[in-house]
Amino acid sequence: MTISIDQKNDLEMVITSENPPTFNLATYLKTQQAAVEAALEGAIAVVYPEKIYEAMRYSLLAGGKRLRPILCLATCELMGGSSIMAMPTACSLEMIHTMSLIHDDLPAMDNDDYRRGKLTNHKVYGEDIAILAGDGLLAYAFEFIAAQTQGVAADKVLKVIAHLGRAVGAAGLVGGQVVDLESEGNPDVTLETLTYIHRHKTGALLESSVVCGAILAGASDTDLARLSRYSQNIGLAFQIIDDVLDITATQEELGKTAGKDLQAQKATYPSFWGIEESKRQADQLITEAKAELAPFGAAADPLIALADYITARKN
Repeated sequence: MTISIDQKNDLEMVITSENPPTFNLATYLKTQQAAVEAALEGAIAVVYPEKIYEAMRYSLLAGGKRLRPILCLATCELMGGSSIMAMPTACSLEMIHTMSLIHDDLPAMDNDDYRRGKLTNHKVYGEDIAILAGDGLLAYAFEFIAAQTQGVAADKVLKVIAHLGRAVGAAGLVGGQVVDLESEGNPDVTLETLTYIHRHKTGALLESSVVCGAILAGASDTDLARLSRYSQNIGLAFQIIDDVLDITATQEELGKTAGKDLQAQKATYPSFWGIEESKRQADQLITEAKAELAPFGAAADPLIALADYITARKN
């Protein structure tokens, strides 16, 4: 698994400025990304009808930070679990995330031609197959958790499935996307509406990545509440930085079309606060997120470093 020059620079900045030298985020990410990539590669075989499986694999294996699976693995391990028990859920989170990207790129949504530096799914397979590829990934994600999770009590697996179902449905990602579509071109969108959109469209799945990892390991209600607050804060910070990068980064850095928010006349955090204040707000959210991890001590170093990485990233 390779990491781009920009990502390496981001990671080095985080390591040297925010984290103790005993924890190396670049090494951690490289190891975890490789494990996730191997698991995803083996998760979906190409069988008849080949086209749909090829389309699903095309987007699922197109690279990316794999932040959601890594958060799931890190949290499960923090709470005393193992990567083995968390890997099926970690892979499923990436399947759901990939589904959202495939559908988000469609002409009926954001109408984008590039994702992760490659042609979007509908540009390669057509809109019909792209829709079905997203549907296939979403359905398979839940099947994969139920069929592949090992060493976890059935009630915890069921709780994870329920949590993920809510995160991706009308109460989460889908609901956020609906409000996002309704808000395009509306000059009267409020900051509260913008935050609703992103706490649901982006934040709900990031929160599930953390919380589901903890559920699998049998975390207490107190720890689940702390981790939920941590993940809500990093989820919103992630979106604020996304909004900033849409303005400041190039297409090559982003791996997708830059400036799409402005073209679509979308409300963004920089449109309310400006770029520098948006960055400050994101930094404050990360500070609050890390404070939730204080009771866990050095064991939480991976989650602390991942929080810092969110505001340091270039794509």
